[in-house]
Amino acid sequence: MAWTLLAQLRELGQLSRQKIANLVGVAPLNRDSGTVRGHRSIWGGRASVRQVLYMSAVSGVRWNPTLKAVYQHLIGNGKPTKVALVACMRKLLVYLNAMVRDQAPWQVQSVA
Repeated sequence: MAWTLLAQLRELGQLSRQKIANLVGVAPLNRDSGTVRGHRSIWGGRASVRQVLYMSAVSGVRWNPTLKAVYQHLIGNGKPTKVALVACMRKLLVYLNAMVRDQAPWQVQSVA
């Protein structure tokens, strides 16, 4: 995972959390037209990075206490499993972006 992120996402640590999520393609984008409000979905971005984040999130919601708590919270609120997993992908990317920016190691985050 680390090699893919470093090689294919050189902007990691330099962009805001919204911009890095949009660059990778895990930010929810709207499909609105006029007064019609469409569904939000993810698309575009760097597919190879998104694939690595997907597999990392699958492992993370099972073994990482921080991501597991986020995932369980979303499932408890009635979100579909795929939506909750994509939210964990975005959360993981935001954490990694902050770690690279601050040059800090991983710390377990408490989820309120």
